[in-house]
Amino acid sequence: MFITSLFFLPAFFLNKNTYIYRKFQRIMNILLVEDDQRISNFLIKGLSEAGYNLTLADSREKAREILHTYDFDLILMDIMLPGLDGMQLTQIIRFKGNYTPILVLSALNSPDDKIKMLDMGADDYLSKPFHFEELISRIKALTRRNKLSYQKEDQYLSCGNIVIDTDLHKVTQNDKEIEFSPTEYKLFTFLMENKNKVLSRTQILHKVWGIDFDNTTNVVDVYISYVRNKIDETEQKIIHTVKGTGYLIKD
Repeated sequence: MFITSLFFLPAFFLNKNTYIYRKFQRIMNILLVEDDQRISNFLIKGLSEAGYNLTLADSREKAREILHTYDFDLILMDIMLPGLDGMQLTQIIRFKGNYTPILVLSALNSPDDKIKMLDMGADDYLSKPFHFEELISRIKALTRRNKLSYQKEDQYLSCGNIVIDTDLHKVTQNDKEIEFSPTEYKLFTFLMENKNKVLSRTQILHKVWGIDFDNTTNVVDVYISYVRNKIDETEQKIIHTVKGTGYLIKD
């Protein structure tokens, strides 16, 4: 079933342009940020039937208003919104310290578009049109990933004089905070979680970007260089290159 299908559901008004769609059994609460009524109707019907509880925001203003008041398990984000687009809205959400998983749904499908959106703080990216079954799989995968992150016993990850506070998404070296972009933080945290273990470029691409790119892409190497430029390795080398394989962090 493709997203070009069109369905309608009854709604309970929250205000003029925002509705909460209810189903008897609710697995998780999802905020849908989408201004195209055909697409939102399709997603609301399909996801409600799959057991999810949907809240619709058809503009960035409504999205910000709702997020200020309510918590969600997942955000489905369209990029092409009137006024402030989905990229800018994602940046604002992350800037305010909201780390709810964000799955982007967009007709823009080039690798550059995907990389840019993920670097803004999105967790996954699905190009339109798509099979509804794939959307469900992506939602489940993000849910599992988020649950695992909360089940970790260690709030702090460390190597040498660098410490990551995973609760605050904060990285410090010698008690001085390092300013990482969302993607740089994901990359460095993934390496730290697997300290003393070699990670291939393919593993890093899958975990950090969540999308299968062409093996010829150098995005991993580019972001490794970004991270290296922000940490001080004069006392101790932190990130090691394993020629022909990938990277590792070791004590």
